[in-house]
Amino acid sequence: MILKGSQRSGGKQLGLHLLKTEENEHVEIHEVRGFVADDVMGAMKEAYALSRGTKCTKYLFSVSLNPPADESVRAEVFERACDTIEKRLGLEGQPRMIVFHEKEGRRHAHAVWSRIDADSMTARPLPYFKRALNGIAKELYLENGWAMPDGFRDSRLRDPRNFTLDEWQQAKRAGVDPREVKGAIQQAWAMSDNGPAFARALEERGLFLAQGDRRGHVALTIDGDVFAVARMAGLKSKEVTAKLGDPKEFRSVGDTMRHIGETVAPRLTRYINEAKRIAHNAMKPLTERKEMMKEQHSQERKTLADKQRERHVSEQAERSGRLRKGVAGAWDILTGRYFKTRKRNEMEAAFGIERDRVQRHDLIAAQMKDRQSLQREIEQTRERHARQMLGLYQNAARYRRMTREGELTRDGSERGRERSAASRGLELGR
Repeated sequence: MILKGSQRSGGKQLGLHLLKTEENEHVEIHEVRGFVADDVMGAMKEAYALSRGTKCTKYLFSVSLNPPADESVRAEVFERACDTIEKRLGLEGQPRMIVFHEKEGRRHAHAVWSRIDADSMTARPLPYFKRALNGIAKELYLENGWAMPDGFRDSRLRDPRNFTLDEWQQAKRAGVDPREVKGAIQQAWAMSDNGPAFARALEERGLFLAQGDRRGHVALTIDGDVFAVARMAGLKSKEVTAKLGDPKEFRSVGDTMRHIGETVAPRLTRYINEAKRIAHNAMKPLTERKEMMKEQHSQERKTLADKQRERHVSEQAERSGRLRKGVAGAWDILTGRYFKTRKRNEMEAAFGIERDRVQRHDLIAAQMKDRQSLQREIEQTRERHARQMLGLYQNAARYRRMTREGELTRDGSERGRERSAASRGLELGR
């Protein structure tokens, strides 16, 4: 399991974080040991009060224990891990607390130790604790037969899915197919009698008519790619000019790009708002299912705890009834029957405790399996809509950039861009 530790102060803030139910679906206080108080906030106050008798400011040592997401890990594994940590780091005998968190189908633990030794009133030193935790984590993967992350085997091996959001979700946009453009231009040419009619026909097909820098009439895609009308229609420039008129009557490439940006960007803003609405509606039933599952799981755990408590009381009464009192009890002691009965009671009590822990673990494991199944649906929905939103935002940014560049070109400060776009269009036209 992944172990992350830190020396810190702020016991109150840490305690509130450990008990926070807004971010965690289930919070379980598993152990509060070595403190007078039996609750987390009381233990945090004790640790702080003890630290006031020393010069130590970072009087707590906090470790998060994160097992693999698809593994069902019993509480005893977490306890052994904590025992190993405190033995390796010199924290044996120090007060500690363990709290379990469950969120989005994953179960992990937080362990917190007080660093202050009450006998010497000094803080236990923790040299190179990160290196020690890394070694313990590797051992836990090997001992439990879990698949070890690549990063543990070689620090140069990293999961590419841990890159930034932009790197992970960058949309792949297909390039324009010159054959489709050629067909659209030829269709618009065949159905038009003059320049304005040809321009309207092109816009119906997602193309815009403009004045080229050197080639007369050109058609622009919404992505700014430039194609010569004469070449695409299989005509001579004179024939195109005779039908469409003087190219100077139409916008320049730069102005046309600005026009495209001004036309398309507002539409994309509406698309983004619509995509957000769709994403919200898609997540709403999943969120409702998550809340219903949370309540159901909490009720199932409470029901199990109540039944186990009732059974414990009943079994304890039955075991107590086996120990006779008075003269009969004295006779049992003399004959040795009392000690046999007490040994039997102790064994049954130990078996009962283990039985209850197994039942609780099995219930939690089954619930987490259901929660993980729902979480996969949630993550797939999030990822699908995130890709869509990212693509729309990228497109909107591109068209706004086209608007700005078109304005610069119109002012004459970037005339070279038109020539570059024209050259690119020539290559695509071939």
